Amino acid sequence: QVQLVESGGGLVQAGGSLRLSCSASGRTISNYAMAWFRQAPGKERECVSAINWASTDTYHANSVKGRFTIFRHNAKNTVYLQMNSLTPEDTAVYVCAARNSLYYSTDMGAYPYWGQGTQVTVSS
Repeated sequence: QVQLVESGGGLVQAGGSLRLSCSASGRTISNYAMAWFRQAPGKERECVSAINWASTDTYHANSVKGRFTIFRHNAKNTVYLQMNSLTPEDTAVYVCAARNSLYYSTDMGAYPYWGQGTQVTVSS
């Protein structure tokens, strides 16, 4: 079993930055693909960013491309999401997910392990 705990959310003004962290425990995630999803009120959960086990391939949704960066530090069993140039449309609960595969998926059904989420609120 993998337990995931997110941190780093909060309230920020438009144009600001936040770095989210997802710390894993229970087993090493070095062979796991990881992803960040977000869910805004009244909207479906969407995959924002994903990364393969070796950091050689990443995915970013069109809505965040060029602003968000996903990266991982396997020795720390942690995955990060650096978010820059935030807009009010980025307001959501951000949730970290893990799958026991070397390669990521953007389908939330592919991820059996989920964190509790961290709230990100961007004010205009």
